Amino acid sequence: MERSFVMLKPGVLNRRIAGEIISRLEKKGLKLVGLKLMQITAELAAKHYAEHKDKSFFSDLQAYITSGPVVAMVWEGEDCVSIVRKLVGSTKVADAQPGTIRGDYALHTNLNIIHASDAPKSAEREIALFFRPDEIIDWEDQAARWF
Repeated sequence: MERSFVMLKPGVLNRRIAGEIISRLEKKGLKLVGLKLMQITAELAAKHYAEHKDKSFFSDLQAYITSGPVVAMVWEGEDCVSIVRKLVGSTKVADAQPGTIRGDYALHTNLNIIHASDAPKSAEREIALFFRPDEIIDWEDQAARWF
């Protein structure tokens, strides 16, 4: 099973739509194995977005992500990274298709509402930044028993 890191950014909490977005990932059949509400520090934001540190939008990105609490999550499933990316939609909001999370809920690219790992290796790095191993719960999915 593959894991992906997903973060609901401050705009999601401000708009009170965290449950709707989490529900979409659950309905797809992905398994939630890590979840926490947290306030990101400037230092953690700089580590998380290290690949963007020399770009013109980095300071705005860092200011936004630290402006309020976020929901950090670890999801698990077959081809999880790819599936989550498809559910999330294009980073550029104007290109995000209706039916995707960004296509349905995001209006401004610079105030993007969700982060999702772009590759399994990125997911490993991001999960390690936000979660200790004991904060990820490997539980047995018994959903089939209920249907």
